[in-house]
Amino acid sequence: MAAAVYLGLGSNLGDRAGYLRRALALLAETAVVTACSALYETAPWGLHEQPPFLNAACEIRTALEPHELLGATQRIEAALGRKRRQRWGPRTVDLDILLYDDLVLETEALTLPHPLLAERAFVLVPLAEIAPGVRHPRLGRTVAELLAAVSGQEGVHWWGKM
Repeated sequence: MAAAVYLGLGSNLGDRAGYLRRALALLAETAVVTACSALYETAPWGLHEQPPFLNAACEIRTALEPHELLGATQRIEAALGRKRRQRWGPRTVDLDILLYDDLVLETEALTLPHPLLAERAFVLVPLAEIAPGVRHPRLGRTVAELLAAVSGQEGVHWWGKM
C-alpha cells in the first residue's frame, strides 16, 4: 500500500525554479505526485549570508519505505548538482521528508516527522497550501495550526506557480 508523504523542496542557486521543477519530475519517476504548492521566496534560515531560497511542498504516494525514499531523494539531489559542503548552506536543490503517513521514526539517518517542521514558516506556508488539515503525529496539531503559531510568515512571499 502506498504511503502519503509530504516533502519540502528548496533551492537557492542557479535556476532555482528550474531545479525544483526538475526535482519534481525526477520524483515522479519513483512516486506519484498528488499535489504541489506554489513557489515561495524566503530568506535563508540558519546561515544568513547566502542567496534567498525558493521553497515549495508536495504530496507524493509511494511504496518506498522511509529509508528507501531518503536514498531516492538524496540521489535526486546529487543528480541535480547538490554538494553537501556546509550545514544550511547554499544548494541547487534540497528535498526534505517532512511527514510520512503518521509515522514517528528516529534513526541516525532519518527523523520523522522532520524535527524542525513546526519551527519553519518557509516549510509550513507551502505545506499549509496543500495539506492544512494534516496532523503532526507528535504534536497532534494540524499544519494550519502549526503555521498560525510560528513567527516569520511575513518573510515568506508567493513567487509563482510550480
